Order: sequence, then structure tokens, then C-alpha cells
Amino acid sequence: MKEKIISIDQGTSSTRSVLYDKNGLYLDSSQEEFDQYFPKEGWVEHDPDQIWQSVLSTLQTLVKKNGLDSFEIASIGITNQRETTVIWHKKTGRPIANAIVWQDRRTSQFCEELVSYENVIQQKTGLTIDPYFSATKVNWLIKNIPGAKDLAAKGELLFGTIDTFLIWKLTEGKSHVTDITNASRTMLFNIIQEEWDQDLLDLFEVPSNMLPKVHENVSDFGVTNILGGEITIGGVAGDQQAALIGQCCFSPGDIKSTYGTGCFMIVNTGEDILYSQNKLLTTIGYKINGKTTFALEGSIFVAGSAIQWLRDGLHFFEDSSETEILAKQASEDSRVLVVPALTGLGAPYWDAEARGAIFGLTRDTSKEDIIKGTLESIAFQSKDLVEAMKKDNATFKKLMIDGGMVNNNWFCQQLANTLQVEVSRPAIIETTSLGAAFLAGLKADLYDDLSSLKETKVIDKVFLPKAEEDRYHEWKDAVKKVLVK
Repeated sequence: MKEKIISIDQGTSSTRSVLYDKNGLYLDSSQEEFDQYFPKEGWVEHDPDQIWQSVLSTLQTLVKKNGLDSFEIASIGITNQRETTVIWHKKTGRPIANAIVWQDRRTSQFCEELVSYENVIQQKTGLTIDPYFSATKVNWLIKNIPGAKDLAAKGELLFGTIDTFLIWKLTEGKSHVTDITNASRTMLFNIIQEEWDQDLLDLFEVPSNMLPKVHENVSDFGVTNILGGEITIGGVAGDQQAALIGQCCFSPGDIKSTYGTGCFMIVNTGEDILYSQNKLLTTIGYKINGKTTFALEGSIFVAGSAIQWLRDGLHFFEDSSETEILAKQASEDSRVLVVPALTGLGAPYWDAEARGAIFGLTRDTSKEDIIKGTLESIAFQSKDLVEAMKKDNATFKKLMIDGGMVNNNWFCQQLANTLQVEVSRPAIIETTSLGAAFLAGLKADLYDDLSSLKETKVIDKVFLPKAEEDRYHEWKDAVKKVLVK
């Protein structure tokens, strides 16, 4: 009986293959980290082949651990780091270069040159002009990799975000497709007409023959034989939209915030395309059965990666889980403020050239104070997004949270205190993989509809806001000091 789902969760720092049953219950997972490359200041790259091998490895481990056979798997779902850009040879499948990661800032100068197109791009795509999105990355690869421009013109190269590359590999080159949420993050896709926009393709000099076909989130993305028998890839969504689905945010006003490598806060706006006047992003939340649901998103570039920097760069601790205890040990009198602009600042500032800083240091400052200040900075950045959403008339009373960072109870409580709203953590915090599993399950008819998914949701803990000293104005002053724009 085909009642199990495998979800491939391909993230910025690791790949996970996760096994769920038909009720959305987590059964097991396999995880593997891969290398991060920083060849120049502001550059961030991944090896696409290494990512592919991490997918193969985690799938094989998961199957072996659980004695799985292909006939047990109803469908495969895929969720992925968004915007990260891969170009590969159509015939050989070999990438022409490393993938340019969403955090990469190498095209910031090009973005500055596009400022006159800002309104047009926002109206067509819902996005702001920034190196974050795929369009300028594709342009850079075509222009800077020897021979790429000629090969692209001849139709010998394919472009895709990570989902597209993985589907192409899983189907042995038979499917060159993407889903509508990943497409909406390229800055090449018209979210009103729901198609690749020729004017934008011309602007960024991207040949249309490189582009994948765009599907709804629940669709036939192709068939893989990776587990020995045919299994349909039935659901695909970018990681943050997948988390929106995994959190069952199906009604306008439902909101979730994911704390992984970055932080991404998304509020469901229903059928309405709400264009932000406060530097948030309008994006497609999901499209199922012909119905498109839109969302408003705030993107923070550095969240968990700041904790990773404290661990790997400054060697303040060995495991990220230690931050909860260490934050509690910080001085109550500490005024340390950390602005973690390690790869620039995202919403609502959109300053690619901003750099990180630590304020309020004294001779008494300890590593515990800096850890506490870093965790607080992520809460402050979240408040930046909440304040912008309020100005755009997107209000809410409860915030759903997920991602690796929310294992930290101290941080969750700090988040509730800073935002002064109820913060709710589900039993399954890796909701990105769960969302992809839900989509795949819908394709396999394991679920009737979206509303039936709500029956699977279990809340682990609710954090109610407590009154404390409001230091948000200090945070705003600190940010002003690092902004370049």
C-alpha cells in the first residue's frame, strides 16, 4: 500500500530526506551538510553536483534505514533554497559553474544600474531590485563564464533554481520544470499573467529557451526510478512557501516566520495581490487546482547563519543548542547590540553593501553578552518586518514559527516579548519538508483538500508576550550606522 511520502528538503547548508506517513506524521530522516564557498567578499557559491550527491546519499540512507521499497512510496515532494541559480549543459548535465547562492551579492552594482526599472519590475514580479533574486545571477553567469553566451544562444544550456536541477537529475533529463513559487522568485516571472515575462528576459538578456516549464505546486513534475521503481514527483515549492503550507496558513491573515539560515516572514493575502509600500515582497504563496493564493513576505538574510558564525567563526560554542543556556548567563546590564549584516541587509532596508557591527562593548563584555545580543538582533529584525506589514495593512494576532532556531526556548520567548504577540511553535518545526510532503500527498490523493491538512497539526508550545524594556529604538539607531544606501 502506497501510504508513505518522501520529502526532499534541499536547504542552504544541508540536505534532508524525510519520511512521513499519510497522516503527516514524521517517521525518520537523513541529513547531510555540504560545502559553502566564498571565493570573494560578498560571493557565496555551492557545487550543484555536490548538492545532487547529498540528495542521493540522504535518499539511499533513508531507504536503507527503513527497509523501504518503491511500492511503499506514494509520491515524492521537493522543497528548496530559493533564488539560488544553476546553469548546466543540456546534453551532459554538467553545470557550467558553481551555483550562485541567494545570499550572493556580486551583482549589486548591476542592480544599482537598474534603478529606473524599479516600478516596472515590482508591478510585474512583486519584487524589489536586489542581487538576492535569480535574474541578475543568470545574467552574470551568461556574461562571465567563457563560452556561455554562445551556448545559451544555441539552446545548449538550461537554467533552473535548485528544484529544477534536482528534478532534471531525478528524471534523468526528461523533465525541465519548476513550480510557480520558485518561478516567482526569479525576477523573470510575471505573477499577474503567470508566465515568463519577455520584457524582463530581454532586460536581463536571458534566452527563453533556457527556461523551465512552470507547474502548479501539486502537479506531475516527472517520474523517478531512483528507488528502483517508478515514483511520481507530485509536489514542489520553494522553502518558505512550503513552510507556509506546512504551517497550514491557508486563510488570509495567517502568518508564519521561519528561522533557518535566514528568516522569512510570510502572511497569506488570499486572492489579493498586495503591493508593499514599505519594501516588502509580493509573492505567490501557492497555486493548487487552478487557484492562486498570494502572500506578502519579509526576507532577512542572516538569522541562523549568525549563530553559525558565532560557532564556526568565533568558536564561542561547539553546538548551536548551547546558545539557550549561554544567553541566560549573559549580564542583565549588558547593552550589547549586534547588527548581523554579514551579507548585507534584506527587508525593509535592502542594502547589499551594509556590513555587520557590534555596539555597546565594554571591558566587561562576555561571549554570553554577544550571543544574547545576536539572538535579540534576530527578534529586532523580525519586528522590522512586522512594523512594515502593519504599515501595509497586513495585521495579525498570532505568529506561527518554525525552523531550527526555534528549538531555543529563550529565543522564542524573546521573540514574543519583542513583537508583543502570541508566538506558536508546532510539534514538527521542520515545516518546510512537511509542506512539500503535504503537496506530494495531495497529488497522491492521500488528502482530500487543504482544509483536511489542518487536522494533522499539533502545537508544541505557545509563548505569550511579557513586558520588558523596549530597546527597539536602540536597534534602529544601530542599523542607521551600518547602512550605506
